[in-house]
Amino acid sequence: MVCPVSKAVVPAAGLGTRLLPATKSQPKEMLPVASKPLVQYVVEELAHCGIGELLFVTGRRRAAIENHFGPDPELIAALRHANRAGQGAELDFGRLGLNIQYTSQPVPRGLGDAVLHAESFAGDDPFVVALGDSIIGLHGPSLACRRMAETFVSYAADVVVGVEEVAPDRVSLYGIVKPGGKEETFPVETIVEKPSPRAAPSRLAVAGRYVFSPTIFPAIRATACGAKGEVQITDAIRRIAEQGGTVLGVKLRPDERRFDIGNLPGYFETFIEFAAADLAHGPRIRQHLRRILDRSRVRQDS
Repeated sequence: MVCPVSKAVVPAAGLGTRLLPATKSQPKEMLPVASKPLVQYVVEELAHCGIGELLFVTGRRRAAIENHFGPDPELIAALRHANRAGQGAELDFGRLGLNIQYTSQPVPRGLGDAVLHAESFAGDDPFVVALGDSIIGLHGPSLACRRMAETFVSYAADVVVGVEEVAPDRVSLYGIVKPGGKEETFPVETIVEKPSPRAAPSRLAVAGRYVFSPTIFPAIRATACGAKGEVQITDAIRRIAEQGGTVLGVKLRPDERRFDIGNLPGYFETFIEFAAADLAHGPRIRQHLRRILDRSRVRQDS
């Protein structure tokens, strides 16, 4: 399966301060979610969509990501010697068919700045951006990015964003779009970064997946830093929309729920849900959760 957009960027340079102390010595993207690190789900999703080239934009703790996706002959040999060659095959990321590259964002100055570090990688080509702290879908790699890429090409768009509807008390956590229609694919009239529930133009939140043309780079450079010294990608997208560019939203489907690992509650909930859904160990985990809940009820009733 070949994607009409062949390049993807995974920003993974944030400090992960909302997940401390777990992220002091490793990027949050490498935290385990059930049996795999979070970012492996993202990489497998992109490969499943037919992406051929992938750029990680990393920070000072990039070694953990590079070591995970790089070859490890000694480990593979040890697993083979222990008659666990099947596990070794799972660690052969060459099977994904991705050319993985790395670049560094020395100072975390927001998502817009991280995307700007991918300019030479993108060149004159469109590219997908998949946030490294968000998993799309529970039971297998999503095709949302492929669908977004097809929309991008079909409409000769400048930007396509994946969106999902969130509860009113969560709109202040995300970029929120103002839709120009009610269809699955719709024009985005504007986009606002983390508005209050009253000021939000809708409840459609950007779901950590984008497709950009190279027009995003001058838009980012023309975008001022926010109060925290960060360059917001939402501000650059809004600039493109206001200047007459084609910005489209694509709604995630019901089986493409976003799992956002931006804070500890989100991480705990995601880990539990993925562990409970695991084909091999899920039944035991679900049984254990029932015992925990039963003990909790007994304590509450006593």
